[in-house]
Amino acid sequence: MYRLVLLTVFGLLCIGAKGQQKTISITIDDVPNTQKYRDDGFRSIFLDRLDSLDVPFTVFFNESKVFQNESIKKNIELLERWITHQNSNLGNHSFSHLRYSEVGYARFIDDIQKGEKLSDSLAILHKKSIDSFRFPFNDLGKDSLQHVHIKAYLSDRGDEIAPFTIESSDWMYDAVYRYYLEIGEHDKAKKIGQLYVIKTMELLGFFERMAVEIYGRPISHIYLCHDNSINADYIHHLVSALRIDGYQIVSYDESLLDQVYRQEDNYFQKWGVSWLFRWMATQNERVHWMKQEPDLTEIQQLFDQLQQNR
Repeated sequence: MYRLVLLTVFGLLCIGAKGQQKTISITIDDVPNTQKYRDDGFRSIFLDRLDSLDVPFTVFFNESKVFQNESIKKNIELLERWITHQNSNLGNHSFSHLRYSEVGYARFIDDIQKGEKLSDSLAILHKKSIDSFRFPFNDLGKDSLQHVHIKAYLSDRGDEIAPFTIESSDWMYDAVYRYYLEIGEHDKAKKIGQLYVIKTMELLGFFERMAVEIYGRPISHIYLCHDNSINADYIHHLVSALRIDGYQIVSYDESLLDQVYRQEDNYFQKWGVSWLFRWMATQNERVHWMKQEPDLTEIQQLFDQLQQNR
């Protein structure tokens, strides 16, 4: 709650000082990836890569992953590494990644509370806090009633709902990427990795143009990705592409200083769309812009084919 007050008080001052600088923050869901951690000999390649890049990032924990295999002690050590990293900011992503619109209010809030027991105690131990929540699937409920109930609950707890403006379906790229690596098709895997970076930048360009048309200026974007193999191997390429395109990578808190994040959420469906769409007043306006989004047909078809063959 204290952080939210600071954001509200100082937001306008910071936006004025920032001017037209293009900025973006990196947020990572489904942390920690304990399966990959074990497969890689108890080494977190993604965290090591972020450490070498020395950029701020925010992680959203699913604590069920700590208990996903028999290496619980080592998994807790990995969780603590994410928490204690000097560049990390922390958030809750629920315990078991349930879809709120399907399981309902009571079961969902139980999963929220369960999802912060270990991480919150470790955060406090290391003088950090967890006061933001990102919905699994960015599903805030099937209708306005579910939205209102869960928002009231989180507000009473002093938790802010974690927004994002851009995501690039990295989970689809990751599934195809890992498949090609598994069958030894390393050239095809590399092409998927490169396509992931290209399409992410293409999507960012689209959302930036949309923001400039709507708000008359660049906004501070929040990028949503996941703790997975393709990001472990390609985050440095993505960061390089961002910098070449003139983006400064800032903390999640700094992105939230942008006044666009003070707007009302007008979207009351379960689908996890960008907050740029949620802030729009009408569905017609959303559809107008959604029709212009960059095409992800190539990776969608590869992903669907992979699912059918398994």
